Amino acid sequence: MRAALALARRGLGNAWPNPAVGCVLVRNGQVVGRGWTQPGGRPHAETEALRRAGSRARGATAYVTLEPCSHHGRTPPCCNALAEAGVARVVMAMRDPDARVNGRGLAMLRDAGIVVEEGLLEREARALNAGFFRRIQSGLPVVTLKLATTLDGRIATAAGESRWITGPEARREVHAMRARHDAVLVGSGTALADDPDLTCRIPGMERVPMLRVVADARLRTPVTAGLVRTARIAPTSIVTAPGHPPAALAPFIAAGVEVMTAPAAEAGLDLAALLAALARRGVTRVLAEGGAGMAAALLRAGLVDRLAWFHAAGVMGAEGRPAAEGLHLAALAAMPRFRRVALRALGADVLTEFERIEEVPPCSPGS
Repeated sequence: MRAALALARRGLGNAWPNPAVGCVLVRNGQVVGRGWTQPGGRPHAETEALRRAGSRARGATAYVTLEPCSHHGRTPPCCNALAEAGVARVVMAMRDPDARVNGRGLAMLRDAGIVVEEGLLEREARALNAGFFRRIQSGLPVVTLKLATTLDGRIATAAGESRWITGPEARREVHAMRARHDAVLVGSGTALADDPDLTCRIPGMERVPMLRVVADARLRTPVTAGLVRTARIAPTSIVTAPGHPPAALAPFIAAGVEVMTAPAAEAGLDLAALLAALARRGVTRVLAEGGAGMAAALLRAGLVDRLAWFHAAGVMGAEGRPAAEGLHLAALAAMPRFRRVALRALGADVLTEFERIEEVPPCSPGS
């Protein structure tokens, strides 16, 4: 199952809107087939593993990180494929929360005479596909906020100079993070100041380009921006407030940009509505790379699930620009809190990863 989970990770960032699944077929103690969800979500991991195994799948055990699908989509159910191949046993990490599957795949396999076991390394499997589960269960993707700062939390000088605070090893890791996410999100301020391309430029990891998203309530992004000029090469969406005249939107649409709308908020867009719109489009994992305004807005709204904080070994001072604009906290108890889950050195820099601490409801009397 650990091997199947490792295979599943290959699908992160390019399997959406489907989950990233891994499958390993074992017969007589030998691996006879391996598969993982392919770009765009098809083919599925099980059919890939069966294709590689061929006739050796008969009598084998399939280790699968998620319950095999039981419904007809663009391809027949994986449960049928496993049964027709003569697989004798299926060990799955967890059930699929999709209402079209959730227990039905398990039942179909057992009805076909296949021995089924579930729950092996479930926690690891749940963490791997957290974005897919979040989209299915709450209509939102998982959001990772990426920050690259000095030791004192500054992202740029007072004049706006920020290239480069971190070194090449850290910047390479950012590109790898992009490849593992479905969409990269920035605000219009970042699009204007940096003219970023927001692509993964690591050879061999380009795969299916992630969706590049600009939150731009006032439609400030120029048509000459790199994100717009390359929209036909790398998918690009601009999310703006309703009400712009068609003539203002036409140049973006003509350039291949997908224009979406979300309700306006006090300081830009309703980011929860923006994320919900991305989830309806199939996005499960978002990497937010925006500046201080975007960081603060996401934190204020409680929409940051994970933090990826790159610290450079330098100090800029109070005149530097902070990582997040004012959160306007009335009390310390209102401060967003996270737990550290990983720490590693990248050249001269350090990457610390955090997960949000969910609020625990108070115990009821007598509990």
